[in-house]
Amino acid sequence: MKILVTGGAGFIGSHIVDAMIHSNHQVEVLDNLSTGFAHNVPTGITFFNEDIGNPAAAEIVQNGGYDTIFHQAAQIDVRKSVQNPAEDAHINIIGTINLLEAAVKSRVQHFIFASSGGAGYGEPDYYPLDEKHLLNPLSPYGISKIAVEKYLHYYQEVHGLKTTILRYANVYGPRQNPHGEAGVVAIFLNKMLQNQQPLINGDGKQTRDYVYVADVVNANTMVFNNKKYGAYNVGTGREITVNEIFEVLNTFFENKFSQQHGQAKSGEQRRSVLSYQKIKQEFGWEPTIDLETGLYKTYQWFASVQNK
Repeated sequence: MKILVTGGAGFIGSHIVDAMIHSNHQVEVLDNLSTGFAHNVPTGITFFNEDIGNPAAAEIVQNGGYDTIFHQAAQIDVRKSVQNPAEDAHINIIGTINLLEAAVKSRVQHFIFASSGGAGYGEPDYYPLDEKHLLNPLSPYGISKIAVEKYLHYYQEVHGLKTTILRYANVYGPRQNPHGEAGVVAIFLNKMLQNQQPLINGDGKQTRDYVYVADVVNANTMVFNNKKYGAYNVGTGREITVNEIFEVLNTFFENKFSQQHGQAKSGEQRRSVLSYQKIKQEFGWEPTIDLETGLYKTYQWFASVQNK
């Protein structure tokens, strides 16, 4: 099949590209390199250095003859979305509509969207969060993700474009960009490998659901292969504190760092953890990489990059 991966030069997108190539599909990448890197795109792959909101991106989709689009491209910085909600909406909502309009015109069969399993739900009423939980996002970023989910419902019901929504937990792993709105794992490892002391925001007891990137790619692959449609959480069901993440990473450095805490981030969610029962029941997906193994694999990759 012919596949387009938006954001395919980025963290999660580039791993999806690799998986689709491994399955002998024809893959092309569209990415404006705002947070991704051209070296993440395999040699010989058609690469479009383009913004999803531009008319040129719509032309690429409309003329590409794609069967499936994995839509990973997004503005992902919550703080930037708060500072400039209009820009966030322009990229995440208007940019996606630009692609969807072109997808309908070119008869794309399947549109797989990377949504947010933390920012989309907002403050949880119960734990772990399942897909029936109310969607009450507390940031413009979260609002933009849920708005796109509603547009996907419209395009499926009215235009017949088959859509699947994957609500990611906190994804970590090789190729994560340690700058900007990166995950805490990438930020801590980048600091530690440069012999710099990482700073924990607040008391470090805030929890998240950390899922390894290979498991996220497997979820995308299962959805792609089985063609079921709807919204699915992709997480581990396990709550982990930032302090726990720090302590595991610190063991890779012979525990030479100590916990140091800074100012808590304003408006940060205290707890977040996702139920993955729905995607397990319908696709047979479940996380296969435990936290300690995933963190070590991530450490090895960051160390290899630092040593180049």
